[in-house]
This record gives sequence, structure tokens and C-alpha cells, in this order.
Amino acid sequence: MNAMNDVSSKVDRRADDVVLAVRNVKKHYPIREGVFQSVVGHVKAVDGVSFDIRRGETVGLVGESGCGKSTLGRCVSGLSDPTGGGVYFGLSKAEVARLDTLLADGSAAAQAELAQMERRHRIDRLEGAAQRHFRRNCQMVFQDSFASLNPRQLVIDIVGRPLRVYREASGDALTERVVSLLEQVGLGRHHLYRFPHQFSGGQRQRISIARALALDPDLIVLDEPTSALDVSVQAQILNLLYELQRDRGLAYLFVTHDLSVVHHMADRLVTMYLGRVAESGDTNTVFETPQHPYTRALIAAKPDLNDDEGRTMQALEGRVPDPARPPQGCRFHTRCAVATPMCGWEVDDVVRWLESSKGVFDALEGVDRTNAFDAALSFSSEAAARNLASTLRSDAIPAAMQQALEDVTVSGGAVRVRFREVSEVELTERGPGHHAACLINPSHSSSGAN
Repeated sequence: MNAMNDVSSKVDRRADDVVLAVRNVKKHYPIREGVFQSVVGHVKAVDGVSFDIRRGETVGLVGESGCGKSTLGRCVSGLSDPTGGGVYFGLSKAEVARLDTLLADGSAAAQAELAQMERRHRIDRLEGAAQRHFRRNCQMVFQDSFASLNPRQLVIDIVGRPLRVYREASGDALTERVVSLLEQVGLGRHHLYRFPHQFSGGQRQRISIARALALDPDLIVLDEPTSALDVSVQAQILNLLYELQRDRGLAYLFVTHDLSVVHHMADRLVTMYLGRVAESGDTNTVFETPQHPYTRALIAAKPDLNDDEGRTMQALEGRVPDPARPPQGCRFHTRCAVATPMCGWEVDDVVRWLESSKGVFDALEGVDRTNAFDAALSFSSEAAARNLASTLRSDAIPAAMQQALEDVTVSGGAVRVRFREVSEVELTERGPGHHAACLINPSHSSSGAN
């Protein structure tokens, strides 16, 4: 079967076929200290993410810098193995449904069947021909097009390498295949024998896309593919990606922090915050009726030349917490303007608040935790302890945080703090295919915290 027939067969497949199933993926990096480099904690870059990518669709993965989206992209493409969960390739619709059933079933029989399915479809456990099949059908385009291209190789060698590795073509046939790929991305035969440094940023990104297309993949992971380009070149690359998807039936995972781009490109949207999914759903639905305060904050902070003159762009305030100790409950509650007492206030919130009050923070000597919600804070003086206790009972702290406090007790130079215990906020359905990890009804968000 020739390349054109391969493309046609891909386009003809059902649009709702699942190309990739991401299930509870985690990527934790160890924190090491001391002479013996003992592990003292983990940075939770990705901390339990699940979604599907269907044939011919674009899934937009958005969030602030450091939210884990690029790390997740590397896990999805097989460039980095997850530390938990799995990414599954080549499952039928029935097998995807069966996978979810097995993952929810803890019985020995279910786990045995799951192990068999993982050997066939989980990308970090594939071997031999199955691994090669996945590699050729999942490609990646990186943010830095210059760093991703070998500066010592000619374009014909860069784009033609996948064809040589998979023995798809050689000699004159390989040259013609490379020329065809270059023409598909707006370049030509006269670019074959040039080095990457001889091209502009937009041209280098076209070369990267041509390389990704060489083996006619099912899925391309696009990691900030336009962020380093000027606006006019961005538009050219986005239009190119759209045309290629339309003609080839490609699926895209589009990783970006640019909501304007993802609004233009994506069929579905996944919003990430501190390693977890805050909201997911149809792109237009999420933009029109966002269900999570973080998503609303991102949209409000998005500059848009088409907006009404009366719209005021809002900055997303507050600092992103340490991913090594992510907040309990809803991870966004430390920056949320509408947080409630049930959103997950904890002892670390007191410590974070103390960091902004240097006088009191300097007097803090230690934190003896019973759990995340109950701890004794030791100070160098009784006066500092009493000062903290008085502050926690005043309007100096967020009202929702104060209302979540169940007990504040001073004993000498120590303050015992106990908060209401809550569980991690999970994604819940807010509409057909629309999910959000939030306890708040958006219709009540304007009223503020309870």
C-alpha cells in the first residue's frame, strides 16, 4: 500500500477512535540531600492525570509554567517513563472501556488480565515490533526547533532519518520522499542540502514538522511549537498544522500556555494546575462556561484584540506553591478568590502565610506535624507564639482559612493548629464531557467565600 492510500485509510477511520488513553499518570522526581543523597521527598510534576486522545482531534493542554504539561507531553510521547499510572496505545473502543473496568477492579483476576493488556498496549512496557509500531505512530515537535535539529546534519539527513531507520526508503526514493515532505510544509527541493542554522525559526519548525510526518504517524505531540515565533509566523505554522490534520486525519496533543492559540486549534481542552487536571471539556464549552476558578482566571488574564473595549484584563495573583508539597483539597485554593472553608486549608497554608511576615517567620523554629491538617508550630519566644495565635483569630488571614480552623492553642512557645480535614478534590461531571475539580458552583462564585 502506497503512502497516499495509507493517508486515506487513516482519514476514513471513525473520528471517535481512541489513539491514546492516558490513565492516572504520575511523574515524581526525587529530592536528594546529604552526603549519601538520601531521598527526602518528591517533586510531583504530574500527579494523577487521565484523558483520551481521539483520532483526528486536537487536545489542548494548558496551564501556567511549571504546571507539568511539558512533562506530561514527554510521558505521552514515550520520551519519559511515568512513575505511576500508564499511557496506552492501540486500544479499541471496547478495550478502552475494559481497561477502565480493570483499573477500578482490585481483584486478583482483574489484575492478571490488566497485566496482559499492559504488556500489549502500555507504552513503557512495549517490546520489539510493538514498540517500533508505537514509535513510528507517535511523534513529537519540540518548542526549541534549533536545539531539536542536529546542527551538523543537512535537511535531507534530518528529515530522511526516520525513513532510513524504519527502512521505508533509500537512495533516490528517499530523496523524493523528503522533497515531498518538505513541499507539504511549504519548503522545497532547494532546501535539501542546507544546515539548520541557514533557516529562520519558522522554517526550522517546518523542518521539525516534516520530520514528524515522515512515518505517517497517528499522533503528534506539539510542545509549545509556536511560542518562540513572531505572530505572523505563528499564524503560518498553525494554519499548516490545521491543513495537515485535515488531510491526514492526525491527532494532536497541543501543549501551550497561550489560550488564544488553543482556542483556535483545540477541539477539547485540558487545564492543568500543579500536576493535576483542574478542568477538561469541549473547548468552546470551557471558554464559554468555565467551571473552575483557575480556568476562569486564565481566561480573564488572556489578552484578546477582539474583546470589547470595556473588558479589563485581570492578572492571576499569588505564587504557585511548591510542587514537592502541593496543597491539600483543591490545589488552587491558596490563590483562589472564591475559596471556601472546605477547599483544603492546612498547616502549610499557615507556614506559607508566615513567609510573607518576616518578623514572625524568623522566630519559627520548627513544625511538628501529626498530619497535613494538625501540627504544633514552635517559636523562639512566647511572644511570637501568642502573636501568631492572635493573628489566626483576626481578619488578617483569609476568611475561608479562618473558618476552616477548628482549634488554635498556645502552650509556651508553641502554637497547636488544627484544620478541618478534607480529601483531594476529584474531577466531577458538570455537563456532557465537561469535568472540573472544584467544590464551588460557578453561579455562586461572584459572592466570594462562605
